[in-house]
Amino acid sequence: MSATTLPELDAALPKLARKIRVLEALAWPDDIEPVFLAQWRAGKPQLPKVAQQPRDHRTDIAALETFIAQCDQGHPAGHYLAATARSYATAGRMLGAIGTPAFARYSSALYRRPDFLYPRQNLSMLDAARFFLKTTDALLGGGQIPPSEANIPAEDFAAWLQPELDRFFGTGQVSIALDPALAAKAIAGSSRIRLRASALFSELDKQQLLQHEAFVHVATAQNGARQPNLKCLGLGAPRTTQTQEGIATLAELFTGSMDINRLRRIALRVLAVQQALDGADFIQVFEGFVQAGQSQEESFRSTQRVFRGADLRGGSAFTKDAAYLTGLLGVHTLLRVAVRDNRPELVSHLFAGRLSLADTLRLAPLFETGWLKAPTYVPAWASDMRRLAANLAFSAFISQIKLEGLDLPMFMAFADEHEGDASAR
Repeated sequence: MSATTLPELDAALPKLARKIRVLEALAWPDDIEPVFLAQWRAGKPQLPKVAQQPRDHRTDIAALETFIAQCDQGHPAGHYLAATARSYATAGRMLGAIGTPAFARYSSALYRRPDFLYPRQNLSMLDAARFFLKTTDALLGGGQIPPSEANIPAEDFAAWLQPELDRFFGTGQVSIALDPALAAKAIAGSSRIRLRASALFSELDKQQLLQHEAFVHVATAQNGARQPNLKCLGLGAPRTTQTQEGIATLAELFTGSMDINRLRRIALRVLAVQQALDGADFIQVFEGFVQAGQSQEESFRSTQRVFRGADLRGGSAFTKDAAYLTGLLGVHTLLRVAVRDNRPELVSHLFAGRLSLADTLRLAPLFETGWLKAPTYVPAWASDMRRLAANLAFSAFISQIKLEGLDLPMFMAFADEHEGDASAR
């Protein structure tokens, strides 16, 4: 690929993709929630009345297709640009299919379905979600783990968060805004984090949100935008969602910021996406969240996430919430293999921009030559390879120990047998 063509393509893609804004197009008015909850509490639940308005992106899609044809896909950077443009085109088609059966098909192409089977592993994310829920049900059912109290208003949370952002990124580099219309508690852009204005946060939310939204989503966007030769690495393209959410969720685990309720929320959303795809309507999925222990308000917002853009009568879903678990297991597995194969530089690649797992490998030659630069912002857990390698090496070995057939009394039996052998000697 010529030096003149690549910069032109790199500069052109953000302009072609800027109108395709997935979450903005799928947002619900904030007055839907109180109406639905009032009807449900009165024993007369009705499907939310949401105007499902498809977006016409045919002109944008055509421009993206022309762009793809101009890319030299034999070059790693050209492949990245073409794949990113193709991802935006698929998102445009998805937004054009809002409220129709095709919506879930395009969504699944971007984020995958929970029941997608990984043949070499013979498992799906649905299997993983059920495992986590079964395990956490047993722990929570015994009443041994108290819930974390959410009592910090969004304004106070923002006042705590801003100095943390300033310390990591520099004063004034990343701002905070309160948004009453967010379905999630927080959403991060390249230079701003939005918090749901009505949300209450817990002490556990502090590190979880800081590690997830700021030190991963904001950091990778800013690192990508700082690339001198491929600034499109800063784009939040749909094709990078799985890896982005995987790094961010892994960050929560490695920093001790994820609690059992957070893990359950992630797993419950995977289950809910599958239920919606299998035909459950909005009310049925909502009641499933309530029965699983979520508050009515959080259950509504969790269900809203699943049905954004989809037919509320069931059979369709916005499958993005399946990407958290898919990404978590994918990123963790990639890092384990990287440590096993003595490729520690792949950790740095993950933070150099918004990349997919395949991108970290395909773009590796460009990092080696210095054409792509190492990231400026890397969180502490990922910057110390000695500690990270120890964690990954341990997890790689411990996964070989099978728990089937083991129970707690066996540990006493083993100890008694061992002590008996010692006394005999």
